[in-house]
Amino acid sequence: MIVTPLDSAELDSKEQYIFYHKMLDFALKELIVAVQNQNLCNNQEIVFFKQYCDLLLYSIEAMRIKYMYDDEDNMKIDLTDSGFPNYLEFRYLFNDLELRNEFLNKLVNPDLLKEEFLDTLMRKKIPVKKNRLFQAASIVYYQSVQQRFIFNRFVQGKIVDAPKDVSADLMTSWSFFDVSANRPYICFMYFNYDGQIEDYKSKIYEVLKLTADREMSLDTMAYAIDRKLTDISPKHIKRIDLGPIHNVFAKDENDITHAILEGVALKEIPLESYTISLKIDEVYSGSEFKEGSFFKKQTLQRWSDVIKQKYVFAPHRMIQLLYNKTPELLNVLAKPPFQIAELKIETLE
Repeated sequence: MIVTPLDSAELDSKEQYIFYHKMLDFALKELIVAVQNQNLCNNQEIVFFKQYCDLLLYSIEAMRIKYMYDDEDNMKIDLTDSGFPNYLEFRYLFNDLELRNEFLNKLVNPDLLKEEFLDTLMRKKIPVKKNRLFQAASIVYYQSVQQRFIFNRFVQGKIVDAPKDVSADLMTSWSFFDVSANRPYICFMYFNYDGQIEDYKSKIYEVLKLTADREMSLDTMAYAIDRKLTDISPKHIKRIDLGPIHNVFAKDENDITHAILEGVALKEIPLESYTISLKIDEVYSGSEFKEGSFFKKQTLQRWSDVIKQKYVFAPHRMIQLLYNKTPELLNVLAKPPFQIAELKIETLE
C-alpha cells in the first residue's frame, strides 16, 4: 500500500518514487498528444511545446535515477497547485552536473561493481545491498545525464520565421519555471523587425530573460517587452500555464484535487487517477501610440484585453466524477474536458 501523508512534501519510499514518476511521465506524454490533437497550438508552436516538455521529462527521469536508492535525501514535490517536483530539485540537478567529473572520480569502478553484483546474485544468491545499488544508480546518473538537457529556470528558444497564416514575420518561444507557482510556463511571441534579425537577436534574448521570466498579467508582460525592445513590433503573445497536475499527492484548495482525494477515499476511482489543468492567455496588439518626452518619443503597441482560456484533461472516469462533483467548474472552461488515457499501475517495479 502506498502512503501519501498530506502534511509531507517528500517522497520517502521506493514505492512512492516509482508511483509518482510513472504518473508524472505518463501525464505529460498524454498532454503533449492531447494539445496537438485538440489544435490548441499551431504546428510551429507544437514543435516548441514538445521540446520544452521533453526537457521536463528528461529532468524528471534524472531525478528518478538520482533518488531511487538514496537513503539520505528525499525528493521534494510541491503539493499546492502544482504537482511538479519542487523547483529546487531542478537546481540540484543542474548544480550536481556542474561537478560531474569530480563525482565520477570518487565513484566505484563500474566493472568492479558489475562483478560484485553478479557474484552476490549468482553465487551467493542474496540481494544486493541498497547502498551498492545507490552507487550503481549514481554511476548511471553522472555518466548519462547531460546538464544541457535539464529544465532550467529560464529556457530560451530560437527565433524562426512565423507560420504563413500569421500576421507577423517572426516568432520566438521561451519557457520559465515560476518559483512562486512552482509550475512551468511556455510562451510564444510573434513580431516584426525591419533589419537583420541576427544583429538584434541577443538584445531580444536578454530582454525576455529579464522581463518575461515569471508569472504576471500578460498585458503587463507585453507592455514591458514592447517598451524595452524599441526596434521590434510585437503583434501577438501567447502563454501556456502548464498545470496543476492534480493527483493523490496534492494538498491544496483546488476543487479538482479535492474531487480526486474524495473519489480515491470512497474507492470511486483508482489511486493513480490524475487530471491536468492548463491555461492559455493571449494578447494581440492593435493601434499604436507614442510615449515619452517631446524630444524622445517611443512608438508602443496598444494591447487588447487578455484572452483567458482554461482547459482540463482527464481520463473518462475522472471526467464523469468532475461532472458529478464540480459541474460549475467545468462550465467556465473554454471547451468541455478533453479525454486522455487512464493510467494503470499494477506493479511498482
